[in-house]
Amino acid sequence: MTDKNPVSSIPRPQVLTAQAISAIERYSHIEAVSGIVLLLAAMIALVWANSPVANAYEHFWNTELTLGLGDFTASCSLHFLVNDGLMAVFFLVVGAEIRQEINDGALASIKLAALPLGAALGGVIIPAIIYMAFNQGTDASRGWAIPTATDIAFAVGVLALLGKSIPSAIRVLLLALAIIDDIVAILIIAVFYTTSLDYLGLLVAVSGVGLVLVFQRMGLGKAYAYLLPGAIVWFGLLKTGVHPTLAGVILGLMTPIHSKPATERPLDTIGRTFHELLERFAQSSSTPQEVAEPLKQLQQAQREILPPVQRVQVGLHPWVAFGVMPLFALANAGVSLEGVNLNAGLSPSIFLGVICALVLGKPLGVVLASLILVKLNICKLPDSVTWSGVGLVGLLAGIGFTMSIFISSLAFSDPTLLSAAKLSVLAASALAAIIGLIWGKIRF
Repeated sequence: MTDKNPVSSIPRPQVLTAQAISAIERYSHIEAVSGIVLLLAAMIALVWANSPVANAYEHFWNTELTLGLGDFTASCSLHFLVNDGLMAVFFLVVGAEIRQEINDGALASIKLAALPLGAALGGVIIPAIIYMAFNQGTDASRGWAIPTATDIAFAVGVLALLGKSIPSAIRVLLLALAIIDDIVAILIIAVFYTTSLDYLGLLVAVSGVGLVLVFQRMGLGKAYAYLLPGAIVWFGLLKTGVHPTLAGVILGLMTPIHSKPATERPLDTIGRTFHELLERFAQSSSTPQEVAEPLKQLQQAQREILPPVQRVQVGLHPWVAFGVMPLFALANAGVSLEGVNLNAGLSPSIFLGVICALVLGKPLGVVLASLILVKLNICKLPDSVTWSGVGLVGLLAGIGFTMSIFISSLAFSDPTLLSAAKLSVLAASALAAIIGLIWGKIRF
């Protein structure tokens, strides 16, 4: 009797499908690929908004979506759904990253956080000062925070394009700086771009947070269990007047850093249930009901190997990198060049202010703040990080993109000013990326 090789019996289409899915999963976690996808989405939006079918761009994103249940109906535009809804998922991942870095990463102690914290603050303050030098005393001054943010995915994606010649410590420094930038940007949005507060909405948001804490205490680990409390927090912040995407940050920061307490370690559970399943499958009389419970325990233990804060990042990263952020770029990067007059009104000062602040102010602020901290012996450069590396981090920090466009939409309601701001962010981010790549190729 000969054993038939089970691998040879697998249909060829199934093998090709498995290989394709494996390749997609592998590439979905490469930062450079997500940065390229984000750039392509922005280019498509820009071309679309300046094509013969440009009217379709505005019409599409202003399409109203209506949800009804009996006499209750709620409507919102596609643009609102992306900017105020899906971007909450982006901020959830950011919040989880911040939570993990504070626990055991680059922000775990004052000593570790001193350099990226100081560099990030320098990269916030100097660009804001440069922008205000162009726009002080005008309505355009409301956009002072536009050049303060760094786009994590885009910046790290550009850094990845430089290859393995870049020390890993530089990537860690850039990540830490970008995360702190995001914290500052979130605080700026909450403090400076919130007009009035509805305290009833704040009560609703707090109740949602309370429900999250109750669920965590109950040991609920499934993500779908937190959809309801997350929606309550989101709606409460929307009603309060604070931008609702901050709900994502709150939930991300609340994500546990340890798996839920259990009588048995996940690895021990996996080992025990694995042997139990082997024994039961070896019995010809075993039924599906007999193996259902061990399989359930195995699935739960497999999930609990990674703590929730890491599961959030791993699970949502592909959706955010290849779904939420490209959609955001499509919805917001479509600036009609026909409607932008950079020689009239406040548009020239906004355009020059943002470009100078991101391309010049960011690296200047990052390097200057780092130099001061090192000279004062408050911290030192990490091993394998030179001043050329700090300069590279500063240049790539000038890629504002997602967060800068997001803040632009909060800062300006006037279409002319908003278009000028968005165009300047796109131009500055592209210029910062190009200069960063050239610097990296020359110095490394």
